[in-house]
Amino acid sequence: MSLAVQIAVIGKGAADAELEALAEEVGHLLAAAGATLVCGGLGGVMEAAARGARSAGGDVIGILPTESPADANPHVTHRIATGTGHARNLAVVASADAVVAVGGEWGTLAEIAFARRVDRPVVALRSWSLRGPGDLDSAPGIELVDSPAEAAGRALALSAAAR
Repeated sequence: MSLAVQIAVIGKGAADAELEALAEEVGHLLAAAGATLVCGGLGGVMEAAARGARSAGGDVIGILPTESPADANPHVTHRIATGTGHARNLAVVASADAVVAVGGEWGTLAEIAFARRVDRPVVALRSWSLRGPGDLDSAPGIELVDSPAEAAGRALALSAAAR
């Protein structure tokens, strides 16, 4: 029995309507392709991606920063209450085969860094573009894309390549 592909969608917890629409489409496309969505379980990009995944009949794992499963947005089907605050960001990305960042602020940047630290590929849609010295020049393992379809497609391809 093979396990379902799990793709994390990360981003700002209080996103604007444009980012939410992008995240919702990414979530829908991922679930329509059979992937399980992993997110931080709260609002903004997380809720929009979860809503999109559920609209396609997909499962959504919400890894919450709080101690209460009741804090999850209404689209989460599997709630994991960690009580660890921002430290839960590592659990979100480590639980995924690939990560899609939609917009975001400092927490999203931390999740991108954690994802690369645990060797998960990252697809960035209107999110951070990074450069570093030496071996980190051109941000290896992070791909910039322009659309939800490209984000979902690359994340699925990268997760399949990693399996």
